[in-house]
Amino acid sequence: MKRLIVFCIILVLISCKKGEPKDYATLSGKIENPHESNTLKIFKGRDYEKIINLNDNGTFKDTLKVEEGDYNFQHGNQYGQIYLKNDNESSFTTDHDNFIETIEFGGDASDINNFSIQSFLLGNKHFNKELVMSGNQDDLNNALKNYRSDYEALKTKFTEVDSIHLASMDRNITMTEQQINRMMSSKIALRSTFPKGAPSPKFSDYENYAGGNTSLEDLRGKYVYFDIWATWCGPCKVEIPSLKKIEKQFEGKNIQFVSISVDEGRGYKGDAAAAYQGWKKMIAEKELGGIQLMADNGFRSDFIQAYKIQGIPRFILVDPEGNIVDADAPRPSNPELIELLNSLDI
Repeated sequence: MKRLIVFCIILVLISCKKGEPKDYATLSGKIENPHESNTLKIFKGRDYEKIINLNDNGTFKDTLKVEEGDYNFQHGNQYGQIYLKNDNESSFTTDHDNFIETIEFGGDASDINNFSIQSFLLGNKHFNKELVMSGNQDDLNNALKNYRSDYEALKTKFTEVDSIHLASMDRNITMTEQQINRMMSSKIALRSTFPKGAPSPKFSDYENYAGGNTSLEDLRGKYVYFDIWATWCGPCKVEIPSLKKIEKQFEGKNIQFVSISVDEGRGYKGDAAAAYQGWKKMIAEKELGGIQLMADNGFRSDFIQAYKIQGIPRFILVDPEGNIVDADAPRPSNPELIELLNSLDI
């Protein structure tokens, strides 16, 4: 009888222990075509980091002691986000070659995680390159309407999403709408003011770093890709390596790459003479290619004003007859520039 009582007590203790919440989360899944690093990093800013090693077939499973919240994960150069909570068993599968588009979450909090990723992907679906490159006001209005409609449908699909995540995503969606509207309104206004095929504004006798002066008329007969920049402009300098690659790729083709500096003293304590020397120095030190010109009056130059350029870098593409192809052309780092140039059979 005593043995029976002891046995029952042990069973009760084991049962109670099994019912206690775990002080860790379990994360598992599989990554198809994994990156050679063969690791998955889970992190949250500087507060948390854990490296999970993948098996040879791309599967993984590990435990993580976390504070409840949203975490980032990284595999190779791809990133994602996942909500984690101790005592949860969460999972996801994806393909490294098409990472974000193929992520699918399972297990605990799968509604939250799938809702988040699918909401994010709506932007790629509705605000695509066709809209950005050539969309008009009606196209923009329809894209915004369909974006909002699809998002509301997701909210009714994922019913287990908590109010905090819903409110956060509501803010993100509204912010995205506002950002897209501002960006596209500016592009649409530029397309209206500078339609494709319209004569390009002109410039005359801009100083050429290689010697002498150059005017737009001197460049007729070839496509011209203009880079409006300045030595003090960080984003301008970021584009230099990509611009060099494109110049090399289209070397010998029917196109000129022309960089026009609007340096006039900024970054040099207002000293225009120092800015001029800084322009020459940077061209030499960075071995800049193409045709390097100096605008005659910085941002107040007629050519710059005519194109309504208020921020740089700005890129413009003109055809061999001196007509506008794109008054707000893609940056050198944007793969769409290569697509655009190839479509012209330069």
